[in-house]
Amino acid sequence: MAIRPLVILPDAQLRLVSKPVEAVTPEVRTLVEDMFETMYDAPGIGLAAIQIGVPLRVVTIDLSKPEAKEGEEPEPRKPQVFINPQVTWSSDEFSAYEEGCLSIPEYYEEVERPAEVKVRYMDLDGKTQEIAAEGLLATCLQHEIDHLDGILFIDHLSRLKRERVTKKFAKAAKRERAA
Repeated sequence: MAIRPLVILPDAQLRLVSKPVEAVTPEVRTLVEDMFETMYDAPGIGLAAIQIGVPLRVVTIDLSKPEAKEGEEPEPRKPQVFINPQVTWSSDEFSAYEEGCLSIPEYYEEVERPAEVKVRYMDLDGKTQEIAAEGLLATCLQHEIDHLDGILFIDHLSRLKRERVTKKFAKAAKRERAA
């Protein structure tokens, strides 16, 4: 297992459409392990393979809270893997969550998405599964599946907000290259 470097805006890789996984191979299993290690280290609750520069349709999610607040018990980790995930149904009702992204560090905005979704995916055993999700899991699944299609959460914001954050990260990248 290895922590891999994150792909950060404005890197064009984030706009790539990821390719489907044909079979769960040892390489795919290693990718998933690396994704969890990278996601936990960041720390984050979701990661798409393209965020570590691998254009495959693989998503890792863990909504647990292993760091307990004072007087609370820590939650055990609940890692979930979604290979070739596809939204098959979404509710007409929307909900808003403040979203952030490991590829757009320290930037958060409220995004409205369908409140409930059904997602078909392949698990690590290569079996087709379906999950009905609501709340934070529904938001996280939609956010990560968007990544697989080259869509970022800032694409759901107004043009002005999107341009502002894109320019900010482009300037930061330019400064980093000059250093």
